[in-house]
Amino acid sequence: MTNDKHGNHKCVSINKSASKAECANVQALSGNIDAGPALVNLPVTLTEVRITSNLDANIHFPDPVLEIKDIKKRVKIVQCTLLLGGAELDDAGDLISDIPLFIKGFIRKNIQYATPCPKTSGDCVASDLRSLTVDVPFDCVTTIAAADFNRPPVLPEFNSRFEFDFFRAQKLGTGFPEKDRLLSSDLSQFHQVSDQFYNQFPYCELIDSRIVQYDEAIDRHPLHHNAPFEEGVFYNMVEKSLLEFRVRVIQNQQVRIIAD
Repeated sequence: MTNDKHGNHKCVSINKSASKAECANVQALSGNIDAGPALVNLPVTLTEVRITSNLDANIHFPDPVLEIKDIKKRVKIVQCTLLLGGAELDDAGDLISDIPLFIKGFIRKNIQYATPCPKTSGDCVASDLRSLTVDVPFDCVTTIAAADFNRPPVLPEFNSRFEFDFFRAQKLGTGFPEKDRLLSSDLSQFHQVSDQFYNQFPYCELIDSRIVQYDEAIDRHPLHHNAPFEEGVFYNMVEKSLLEFRVRVIQNQQVRIIAD
């Protein structure tokens, strides 16, 4: 730690004598690409899967509901993670283990409903049209079989870190024979070699979705003020849904293209 001219402490003292011109480089990928097969980095489809989930939600309305007019739905995925850490490939590069796919999201629902106007009575029931927007969440994990992959994923390379020391002989000091030495490594020095790999993380695209739902009021009671006998209102509704959606799992990979 050092101090600047204003007395502020700095955690690292930076040597500013090096110039940008001293930074060297070498070409990592040499050769004329036009003369042979081209190596390109492309999004590659690993697999497409159709996922099914069952949902059960209790929905409460802020107003008395005379009837449901319409429900508009939209599926939204907020997490789609292919867990590659434990996958295995055989000697030929083919995938031999199943891989879990974690899915998290919600169904956005805009419910349009009629609520009776105050003091409705007689043979006619006047109502106002209102809407309620709710999010019904879902969270599941599904396992993709190795045979269901169109192309095996590129598995991640693991980071590594190794420490090494140098031998040092030091004097033992007072109380020990002068010829004896402390034989060990130097605690004042630290040496390390570390490797980091920046792997391509698979991602998903939502292709299509299908929702089959069943809605039922659980607290419906007759409408008062001499309204027609079959009319009633409710505040709470139970919704049971079957959700199906298809996702495409993609990963950026190095692909060699051979021209005709």
